[in-house]
Amino acid sequence: MERFAKYLIEDTATIKDALVALNKLSIDPLTLFVINNNKVMTGTLTDGDIRRWLVAGGSLEDCVREAMEKKFHFLEKKIDVNQVKYLRENQITLVPYLDSEGKVVKIYDLKIKRSILPIDAVLMAGGKGERLRPLTEKVPKPLLPVGDKTIIDYNVERLLSYGVEHISITVNYLREQIESHFKEKRGNIQVECVREPTYLGTIGSVKFVPTFHHDTILVMNSDLFTNIDYEEFYLHFRKYNADMSVAAVPYSHSVPYGVFELDGHDILGIKEKPVFNYYANAGIYLIKRSLIGLIPDNVYCDATDLMDLLIKRRKKIIRFPLMGFWVDIGKKEDYAKVREIAKYL
Repeated sequence: MERFAKYLIEDTATIKDALVALNKLSIDPLTLFVINNNKVMTGTLTDGDIRRWLVAGGSLEDCVREAMEKKFHFLEKKIDVNQVKYLRENQITLVPYLDSEGKVVKIYDLKIKRSILPIDAVLMAGGKGERLRPLTEKVPKPLLPVGDKTIIDYNVERLLSYGVEHISITVNYLREQIESHFKEKRGNIQVECVREPTYLGTIGSVKFVPTFHHDTILVMNSDLFTNIDYEEFYLHFRKYNADMSVAAVPYSHSVPYGVFELDGHDILGIKEKPVFNYYANAGIYLIKRSLIGLIPDNVYCDATDLMDLLIKRRKKIIRFPLMGFWVDIGKKEDYAKVREIAKYL
């Protein structure tokens, strides 16, 4: 409560009190949330509301409830991401989150947050990074520096910027270093490290996360360098009512020759220097929480194994085209590439 108390004002306060409170906000969004004596939110008040009240003949000694806006936007338990997107696009930057009684639980600043996604995130950070040796002999790959941060920091910070508040990291190789790295909170969020008892592939260790808080789980490799739009990824997933969505990177292959179109031995035609377009697995997934139980216990399981299992069960798996930049830091050339990209971020 202390973190956003500066935005709250009681409905018995005067307009003059409100002006003093707004003045103290300085460079923060100039909005106050009006609460009654039961701490229930009853309206919003901006400097514009006050100006309009005074121009209409109001007084500085009037109560704020006389000038406040009684119709206001707010978020509640089941966050509507489309609503969040609408508020942000319409420059409504400060939004309260209310509990079932209408009391302010937290306040989101949409100038800082790209969205408020109701998902849990799991980053897989247990691998040995053998192709990057000797760099990874004493440092786990997720902690290799890229500019003034580590590889995994970019991913965690981007998730936090999308309002993800429950982030777990599964660890194995040199796990103590990663656990120490995330000992302190990031913002107001405690990133949880979960130990993988043995190497269980690219998704097997998800089952060791003790608690999930949402119905949608994002699983991703921790050694990716990407600017994927997680909000669009989530909305795409919900739009098609998918059981699993796989972020996919467009990949083109050009053949520098004429290619025959064949029917057995017969040539039916020829395509000169054709370009074949594909989508490659980006290692980022959205999965319904109810399906996590299908991951086998204590058995090596890659994400592609889970996809095969879901296909056999006739579950709906879709692909989400990732249109931004994406690098899987597997080789030294990839590491050099992301270090160069980071200079311009």
